[in-house]
Amino acid sequence: MSRRNRRYAVPGAERGMQAFKAEVMRREGYHVDPNHPDDVKYEVAKELGVPLEPGFNGDLTTESAGQVGGKIGGSMVREMIRLAQQQMADREGR
Repeated sequence: MSRRNRRYAVPGAERGMQAFKAEVMRREGYHVDPNHPDDVKYEVAKELGVPLEPGFNGDLTTESAGQVGGKIGGSMVREMIRLAQQQMADREGR
């Protein structure tokens, strides 16, 4: 799969998001190369039985691709919610 050209609203946010992804997926028990955190998708795909390989994946169904992205993105969203709840609780405790 080729990498999409994402544009973040905040300059420099990409590096932070990649580091966040690496940390979240590491906590989920995956091996993550900090220099290539996007590569965790191959490990997730293997676990889910999705035949994702580096390069062209035109035969991959939308459902299969969504399973991989959903696992990674869902983990990141859960962690963001947890962090926000923790910050709110900390503010209320002052």
